[in-house]
Amino acid sequence: MLESVKHIILILSGKGGVGKSTVSTQLALTLKEKGYKVGLLDIDLCGPSVPYLLQLEGKDVHQADGGWVPVYADEEQNLAVMSIGFLLNNRNNAIVWRGPKKTAMVKQFLTDVCWGKLDYLIIDTPPGTSDEHITAMENLKTVKCDGAILVTTPQQVSIEDVRKEITFCRKTGIPILGLIENMSGFVCPHCSNCTNIFSKGGGESLAELAKVPLLGSLPIDPRVGQLLGKACVKELPDSPAAKVFNSIVEKIAVT
Repeated sequence: MLESVKHIILILSGKGGVGKSTVSTQLALTLKEKGYKVGLLDIDLCGPSVPYLLQLEGKDVHQADGGWVPVYADEEQNLAVMSIGFLLNNRNNAIVWRGPKKTAMVKQFLTDVCWGKLDYLIIDTPPGTSDEHITAMENLKTVKCDGAILVTTPQQVSIEDVRKEITFCRKTGIPILGLIENMSGFVCPHCSNCTNIFSKGGGESLAELAKVPLLGSLPIDPRVGQLLGKACVKELPDSPAAKVFNSIVEKIAVT
């Protein structure tokens, strides 16, 4: 199912709550706005946020002869989405599964979804280095995975956890495309000034220490948080977030 996918990018972090799903959805939307055909796979089984962030809650996944047909976020079918959230009857339902069942579901997502021809497949992962990550890597061995984008926040506690994720990538042979420092300051919606409510520069120092590229620093911008299903590069072209995502796409497109 992945043979027709040109590029596969993992979004990873050792820390929860750093904004991986927001980065994943906005990166996918940015690539779509640039004219690429994009797939977005959410393998965070216990906390699937992608359907909400793309305003696709309540959509159904259909079964075809070749496998599952993903949910499309646009009429032109340039953004295909798959998530466990589409298989739940209620958004309040909890996934209470042991490792083997989670592993089987991730494997099914990677082998039984009819993605068709894609330029990019973005895989949004849960925090940590657990069953889902190992299953994803085992199933991606037969196809070319471009690498991983790591997401952190500036605080030291997040930096320490993401450092473990760098070790995981190097042990499993995943190329690291770069690091994003998310929540790097707060952009006031009234005056547009940026205030560093957390510490600053943690992502930059980690990137320098680990010798990986720093792809950009994303501030907290309430306007971006309200763009459910919309690309910040189109709706807020002058925002700091739009500039960072445009820069990231330029960098990964070159690699």
